[in-house]
Amino acid sequence: MINIRQARAGDEIGMQHCNLTNLPENYDMKYYLYHLATWPTLSFVAENENGRLVGYVLAKLNEEDTTDHPDGHITSLSVMRSYRRLGLAERLMNQSQRAMLESFGSTFVSLHVRVSNQAAFSLYKNTLKFE
Repeated sequence: MINIRQARAGDEIGMQHCNLTNLPENYDMKYYLYHLATWPTLSFVAENENGRLVGYVLAKLNEEDTTDHPDGHITSLSVMRSYRRLGLAERLMNQSQRAMLESFGSTFVSLHVRVSNQAAFSLYKNTLKFE
């Protein structure tokens, strides 16, 4: 059974491991810590029955948006290969988007995806209905 929960201090090592294993865009440890400290309600992790992190979504608010309802942004989303096609990425994204809306009133969320990443493109466009 996979548990989705809010990311917390101490998760950054597992998040970075998942990132380094799966993605070409990698971040310093301080980048994870900055997200977790600045927007503690927006990032989530997926952990397996042994408590091992097998996926994460790292999210933030648009720092340049000074409106009452700032836009959200997905910085990074990754699920370990052996845990893909179980709906974890969708669950992580839904949790993060819900947190953005409930905590900050964000109704717009942006992200960047490589056109060559067909699986991610399909997730965002077809499953999550991003435009």
